[in-house]
Amino acid sequence: MRKGKPKKRILLPDPKFNDTLVTQFINNLMLDGKKSTAYGIFYDALDRMADKAEKEGKSALEMWKKGLENITPAVEVKSRRVGGATFQVPTEIRPSRKVSVAMKNLILFARKRSGKSMAEKLSAEIVAAYNNEGGAFKKKEDMHRMAEANRAFAHFRF
Repeated sequence: MRKGKPKKRILLPDPKFNDTLVTQFINNLMLDGKKSTAYGIFYDALDRMADKAEKEGKSALEMWKKGLENITPAVEVKSRRVGGATFQVPTEIRPSRKVSVAMKNLILFARKRSGKSMAEKLSAEIVAAYNNEGGAFKKKEDMHRMAEANRAFAHFRF
């Protein structure tokens, strides 16, 4: 870009939990600008998890945060062309991207799940992430495995 990096936008905290991380998640969950629908889906998903969270002795929000933490990748592979050959170069992910990649994976695999409503699918995926299982956790493990397998090309980092 000619002018440099754009300013980071400040997110307002959500009304129920007063947390900016929740707002970021809801912005990723939102389709076609329907934010109130996204809020409804997220809060409904947390309500569905409430009884499981109480058995663990935690709130549903803490359970969601722990699940998000469990599926947050530390490294990823990026394609880099060196002398006609393309190498998968493992690179560390910056903190803001780590969180957004984890959120996007959680939402993606929740949408792919089978179930009646999106809230039901999302709550099931969050519980799976909390228990270190499910599609989003498997994706993180695959990313780490790819980075480990291509560690020999780490010197091509850019």
